[in-house]
Amino acid sequence: MVTVEADPDSVERRLAAGGVRCPGCSEALRPWGRARVREVRGVVASAQVHPRRARCSGPAGCLRTHVLLPVTCLVRRADDVEVIGSALAKAADGLGHRRIAEDLGRFPETVRGWLRRFAGRAEPVRVFFTRLAVRVAVEVVLPEPAGSVLGDAVAAVKAAAGSVASRFEVGGVTAWQVASAVSAGALLAPGWPLSRTEPINTSSP
Repeated sequence: MVTVEADPDSVERRLAAGGVRCPGCSEALRPWGRARVREVRGVVASAQVHPRRARCSGPAGCLRTHVLLPVTCLVRRADDVEVIGSALAKAADGLGHRRIAEDLGRFPETVRGWLRRFAGRAEPVRVFFTRLAVRVAVEVVLPEPAGSVLGDAVAAVKAAAGSVASRFEVGGVTAWQVASAVSAGALLAPGWPLSRTEPINTSSP
C-alpha cells in the first residue's frame, strides 16, 4: 500500500513522470489498472473512491504491485480519516463513544471499534509520532501531557503533523491526512506501528 494525494489527476501526472516510488525498492511505479471502487463516508457526504494500482517497473525493481490509497482514506475503513480522526480527538477530550457517535452521525458500535483499536495501540502510536515530530522538525515543539494515553497519542499525531508542515510543502493537508500518509493508511490496521521507527512515506505531498 502506498499513500498518495487525493487529486487523481495529480496522481496520474506523477505516475507518468515516474514520481511515485516503490516503498520496497525505490524504483518508479507505473500504472497497472485499478483497485475496486469504494464508497467512503466523509464528514458531510459520501464519495466514491477508485484507487489506482501501480507496478514497480524499474530495471532493478521488485515488480510488485501496489494500491495507491488517497491520504483521505484508511485501509479497510468505510469512513474517511477526517471522520475517524475527529472521533479520536473527541475521545481525547473526554467524550464517550455514544456521544461521539451522535455528534458524527455514526453507529455507536462503529465508533467504539475505532476507539478500542486506537486505544489498544495508543502508546506505540504516541512513540512513533513523537519520534517523527523530533526527526523532521525544523524546530520541534512537543505537546504537554494530555492526561491520558489516548490523549497523548492524539497530541503526538498533531505535533508530528506540525513538524511535517514546517519541513515540507504540504499545503492543505490536515493532521489526520499526515497520519494516514506516514502509516500508509494503516493507522487502525493490525500490526501497525512496528516497534522500529518507520521512514516517512514520501510518495504523498
